[in-house]
Amino acid sequence: MNILVIGGGGREHAIIKKLRENPEVETIWALPGNGGIAADAVCEPVKATDIEGIVAFAKSHPVDYAVVAPDDPLVLGCVDALEAEGIPCFGPRARAAIIEGSKVFSKNLMKKYGIPTAAYEVFDDPAAALRYLETAPLPAVIKADGLALGKGVLIAMTREEAFAAVREIMEEKKFGASGNQIVIEEFLEGPEVSVLSFTDGETVVPMVSSMDHKRAGDGDTGLNTGGMGTVAPNPYYTEAVAAECMERIFLPTIRAMKAEDREFRGCLYFGLMITKDGPKVIEYNCRFGDPETQVVLPLLESDLLTVMRAVTAGTLSACPVTFRNGHACCVVLASEGYPLSYGKGYEITIPPQTLPHVYVAGAALKDGKLVTSGGRVLGVTAVADTLEEAVREAYALSDTIAFKNKYMRHDIGRRALAAK
Repeated sequence: MNILVIGGGGREHAIIKKLRENPEVETIWALPGNGGIAADAVCEPVKATDIEGIVAFAKSHPVDYAVVAPDDPLVLGCVDALEAEGIPCFGPRARAAIIEGSKVFSKNLMKKYGIPTAAYEVFDDPAAALRYLETAPLPAVIKADGLALGKGVLIAMTREEAFAAVREIMEEKKFGASGNQIVIEEFLEGPEVSVLSFTDGETVVPMVSSMDHKRAGDGDTGLNTGGMGTVAPNPYYTEAVAAECMERIFLPTIRAMKAEDREFRGCLYFGLMITKDGPKVIEYNCRFGDPETQVVLPLLESDLLTVMRAVTAGTLSACPVTFRNGHACCVVLASEGYPLSYGKGYEITIPPQTLPHVYVAGAALKDGKLVTSGGRVLGVTAVADTLEEAVREAYALSDTIAFKNKYMRHDIGRRALAAK
């Protein structure tokens, strides 16, 4: 079986490595892939947002199944375009991907169907937003409506920060057209939990919960990033919380999308806050999270391709999905200076025994050598029986990897360990 995977980051590398475990898989093409993914798939220089180019490639190659992983091509209708050519896909169609593509849509959906989330207001006029913020409770959370590489959410502790955030998003257009509308919502407090789920539009199968570490520096300091590391499972996601989430959030969301004629098939990501009033939705993503995927998929015992095809076929209820009882920790190795400016082109050395634990995010091949090409360069994942062991091993493996300007947080998993 030949598979096409759209995307080129650490998440895609984790998906590709897991798909490779199925003996029926022959060729995997990655568009565009990266220098590290090239060891596990045939990479072709077609951008993930080039829908026409992706379709042309798929039509000229014997593709049996496609996995569209990133948010941009999903929102742009990549699944719709491939399915129109008769290629079955894992991932939601554009009408369903709007659940991530528009925060205004998702907040209004939750309000309409009674799904617990933070109180909010929507603005398309910066002057009106600034007037509202003159008396709004602080801290305030200000979100660009559209996709913004995971960086379109700003937490304002003061009125000055709130005013600056509105001007940055709506007037200076830091995130382009994604900032034409904004959501201003109440600041929720409590531990955050990420739950990825398989769904075919009827059945929802949550994966192992995880805890992301968004801030660049130790102790959750510094700028927000795409994620500096993850652990799974998340100790705050107890059986009682999981049951409440299924009843009040997961199933109601799937049913709401179907009621809106936006049936969701693929991976639906629930970003949750466990507040004193119970779990609430911070955000939805229409795809696997990054770097959550790098700790969740290594714990998956079931065959990923079989599960994905069941999602596509609408037969998920008949497909067993199991996870091992262990723990996983992923440490992200970044370029010093990320998420702002950083150097590129530095050679990466990875010992052979470490390689199976590495997911490559921002690296390219130059003269046959792997070199840094992005802010988040690698994710290093260890799986063990206990979280302590997984954290210790992930850092031990990370220490075996070398490249100039290597940077990482040294406290991934610390909050989770303190909660146990």
